[in-house]
Amino acid sequence: MLNADPLLRRPKLLNKALVARALEGFKPKANSPDTMWRMLTDHYVVDLDAVAALLPAKDPETRWLPARD
Repeated sequence: MLNADPLLRRPKLLNKALVARALEGFKPKANSPDTMWRMLTDHYVVDLDAVAALLPAKDPETRWLPARD
């Protein structure tokens, strides 16, 4: 996903503590994890591992293969 303005410098959040602080600030404005992710990446350059640890992705629904006869 590209930033709308690639020439705009964004602050870097490179550890869990800084990412957690930013997430707490966005929590009242975001109504879903997707919105939270979008707001975070629009405003900051982030460490993806730190974000994944604090904002885990939801697991996809299990799809079972049809039984063979």
